[in-house]
Amino acid sequence: MLRLEDHWVWDSWHVQDDGGLRHVFFLRASRALIDPDRRHLRASIGHAVSTDLRSWRLVADALVPADSPSWDDLATWTGSVVRGPDDRWYLFYTGVSRAEQGLVQRIGLAISDDLLVWRRYGAGPLVEPDPRWYETLDLTAWYEQAWRDPWVYADPSGDGWHMLITARSNTGPAAERGVIGHARSADLLTWTVEPPLSEPAGFGHLEVPQVAVVDGQPLLLFCTNAVAPHRGSDERNWFVAGPTLNGPWDVAAARPFPHPHLYAPRLVADIDGTPALIGFVDYVDGSFAGELTDPIRVRYDPAAGLVVAPDELGLVEAALDDAGTV
Repeated sequence: MLRLEDHWVWDSWHVQDDGGLRHVFFLRASRALIDPDRRHLRASIGHAVSTDLRSWRLVADALVPADSPSWDDLATWTGSVVRGPDDRWYLFYTGVSRAEQGLVQRIGLAISDDLLVWRRYGAGPLVEPDPRWYETLDLTAWYEQAWRDPWVYADPSGDGWHMLITARSNTGPAAERGVIGHARSADLLTWTVEPPLSEPAGFGHLEVPQVAVVDGQPLLLFCTNAVAPHRGSDERNWFVAGPTLNGPWDVAAARPFPHPHLYAPRLVADIDGTPALIGFVDYVDGSFAGELTDPIRVRYDPAAGLVVAPDELGLVEAALDDAGTV
């Protein structure tokens, strides 16, 4: 578990270095804000390391808001890290600006040789929504321009790189336009925005998307706090099976992954290779915990879907009983 006495911790993403050390990058904001709803516009990207995904050692923050004026001078939000063919590490992240009061989201890039010291690439954002397919800022339809949470992965066939993005379609009922945005790149630096990989299917937004293979099945994972009533579930963590890691993704067929207090889980390999989820604990008994869970080991069953591994159930319940102390 990663809990900071002086900061809330929420969305996270993970990578492993050559020596086997696990790195977690996460959003953090001071508990001195008192109201956890204020944390989003004070967020920076923290960094910690571990040998077992359970005990963490803080290292220097990876990224903080830029000096003004800049497209990312208010807050830096969720992203992902990959290693490029040049052996450097690429951190894709979301930024919002003071000039726009945090309403417009864009995606940028920082690069590191060692995972510890990060330098922004270029003076502006890397990827912005294409209005041919995606909703841009329209306060009559939604409360922000959704273009965040970049998840970057190498094409399984070797054909460059894919970026999945929390985005919204420019058509359909305003409360249900959430889609998986998509961009492609040959070199991690120059990106082409493409049509979404899903259709609107009853979600206002599909946050923190990730693709992974569990027990041989390609899955898209996402979370949301904006579910249309006709979906028939107010669960917040969802998954959908697909034919390949590149989709297409039938989000209308998404199924919930029920779990109390958990949000924005990331699929990782536990230290023995078993698939596991690490997310953050949000509200427990009315108090915002703001801490990362230990790995929650999972499996995929064709009938039951993505489920907690049977030997983990008691451990998960005990961990959640201990969570939420502020």
